[in-house]
Amino acid sequence: MKRIRTFLMMATLLLLSGHLIAQSPVSATLVKAGRLLDPRTGKVLAPAAVLIEGSKIKEVGAPSQVEANLPAGTRTFDLGAATLLPGLIDGHTHLLLDVTVPAEAEMARYSIFQPGLLLAVAAKSPAERVLLGAQMAREELESGFTTARNLGHSGIEGDSALRDAINSGRVPGPRILASGRKLTAPGGYFQALNPAVAGPIVQQEFLEVTTPEEARRCVDENLFYKIDVIKVVADDDGVGINVPTMTAIIEEAHRAHKKVAVHAGSKIAIQTAIDGGADSIEHGNDATDEQLQMMRDKGIYLDITPTFFNGFLARVFEAEIVMSPGLKSRMAGLKDQRLPRDKSFIERILKSGVKFAVGSDMGWHKPGKTRGQAAAMIFSNLRDAGMPPLEILRAVTTNAAEMLGWQDRVGAVEPGKFADLIAVAGDPIADITELERVQFVMKDGQVVRNDLVTH
Repeated sequence: MKRIRTFLMMATLLLLSGHLIAQSPVSATLVKAGRLLDPRTGKVLAPAAVLIEGSKIKEVGAPSQVEANLPAGTRTFDLGAATLLPGLIDGHTHLLLDVTVPAEAEMARYSIFQPGLLLAVAAKSPAERVLLGAQMAREELESGFTTARNLGHSGIEGDSALRDAINSGRVPGPRILASGRKLTAPGGYFQALNPAVAGPIVQQEFLEVTTPEEARRCVDENLFYKIDVIKVVADDDGVGINVPTMTAIIEEAHRAHKKVAVHAGSKIAIQTAIDGGADSIEHGNDATDEQLQMMRDKGIYLDITPTFFNGFLARVFEAEIVMSPGLKSRMAGLKDQRLPRDKSFIERILKSGVKFAVGSDMGWHKPGKTRGQAAAMIFSNLRDAGMPPLEILRAVTTNAAEMLGWQDRVGAVEPGKFADLIAVAGDPIADITELERVQFVMKDGQVVRNDLVTH
């Protein structure tokens, strides 16, 4: 009996101690900096302080105000004269893909993208792809991207598995919206496949649809794997997804409260996405002024992907393959050839009033750069195409958060939102390339990177 009483007493003490731990104050963190830039308004708070409790922002204001009633044991990060910003959002990325360009002799036989995609699907196991994704995710986070929307090329459930591993703290990375497999019409990316083996390979990456009934089934199949957003590939080669099928996809997704992102570059594909009621149109390079106005009126987001602005592909070619004099000459002139088109595209977007965000569309291997550093090249690309710095900042923070449907969680440094912060040494409005040199990263109130002197 004495032993039983002792056991019951110890159990009671353990329960009480657990209750006390549960009732103990949430850990608090104070981040101070010379400036805090609000992308939504363009206003700057100087100096600035952000109080964080747990994973959420508790208070934002002048240091004298925020420090007046700090919880006991608050840890402080004083970032000196740095500029604080919300964590960046990559609205369109491919974290489980790291494509290298083929040799010049192979380019006439395939698209430059296809061999790398085939290798990713056919030569790597699902486990290898997820481990690659874990590396890419960590590198994106370290460059300041605290949220990312992964839009395909992740196998059947690679990006949702990576998302769950990040959310549970097993691996570091941005919070991810996973799309699972793309919905597409038959054909498309894998035109050169041997028909005898095409089926199983295609099924790793895509869900093929030809009718509204198949469209609804494929949406439901993706939902089974707990995806966050549906990705659709629209096409205009005569066998692409038509408006009734696109409408069925979007209706089924919306019934489950999921947004739909539509890959559409040509005018016909863009119109199909508009008529079907897409939530966002990815790329949209050939959108007419009339289509931009339709998107504005319907509240459809344009997700700009300036991946190949500024001669990106030429730099990849130069670093990865041996080029003939002819190809080298063509690549050297690529930047100047497309710059007028890029400038016109950005000018028309800004003039139209359409809502827009930006994604890196990064699934390419860029020698000498991490995935995050490669993704950050979009900032100078947009600047050179004529987008003002404040609009660029909005496109990767407040605008992107709204496009994702996460404006209540991320995209701004405000009370109640996740404590996702970055800091740069200079002023990104004066020089947007400061975002290529992020020196402080915090996600969920936890410091991921701190290269600034703190005191």
